[in-house]
This record gives sequence, C-alpha cells and structure tokens, in this order.
Amino acid sequence: MIHGTYAPSPSGWVRNQVEAIEAAGDTAVVGVGGGRVILMTMVGRSSGLVRKVPVMRVENDGRYAAFGSLGGAPKDPAWVGNLRANPDIEVMDGTVSVPMRAREVFGEERQLWWERGAAVFPDYTAYQARTTRVIPVFVLEPR
Repeated sequence: MIHGTYAPSPSGWVRNQVEAIEAAGDTAVVGVGGGRVILMTMVGRSSGLVRKVPVMRVENDGRYAAFGSLGGAPKDPAWVGNLRANPDIEVMDGTVSVPMRAREVFGEERQLWWERGAAVFPDYTAYQARTTRVIPVFVLEPR
C-alpha cells in the first residue's frame, strides 16, 4: 500500500478522472478515447508526495504496460521520472488494487508491448510520429 500525502495532478483532466475513480471505487467509470484505464498510484520523485495517474489499460497475463506518450509532446510526462525513481506502485484495474513494480522495457520486449498498446489505443502510433523522443514503455508486474 502506498502511504503519504496525496497531491492532485495539476492537469485538470487527470484530476477529474482520479476524483471520479475514487468516488466510484472503480476505474470503469472513466476512459480515454473509448478505451478503459487503470490507475497508477506512485510516489513523486522530487516531492515524496503520493501521485495518481490514469493510463490506458494494456494488459497481458496479469501484467500491464504504461506508455509515457504525453500525446507526442517533446518531453516525458512527469510520472515517467517517478516510476524510474520509485518503481514500487499500486495499480487499480476495475475495483481491484494490486501492488506492482514498474520496469522500463527496451528492444524486443518494448516492441512487443508497443504492438499490444497500439492495438488497444492506435493513437500511440500517431503520438510517436509527432516526437523525436522514443516514448518510454513500462511493464507493471505484481510484486
């Protein structure tokens, strides 16, 4: 269980989705582009505060992937740095929360998860085309 003081996101849509998920106790009440989301709860690398971020639900055999796309912006979303610094997180899928560890993937493993992610959310391909950075991919595995 992640403990500490929660700091809501400065991003309005993220804050609104987290509030809706927490009010319902279920990630199914929100989505992105018609797709389901999971909620990652983590510790901020600089602040030490609890951060919550909904990301697309890309699941395979009890593991999930998180894509640091930020819509193809030239920089990573802040949560990427948080996962790199503090990989022990919680993942909520539906009404179930599970302690997990985030691991950034590269090479063939990244490609496999990228294909899974693009199948769920084709916009990832457009986001990658918009930026020169390689969009980071994390696999979230039960601890």
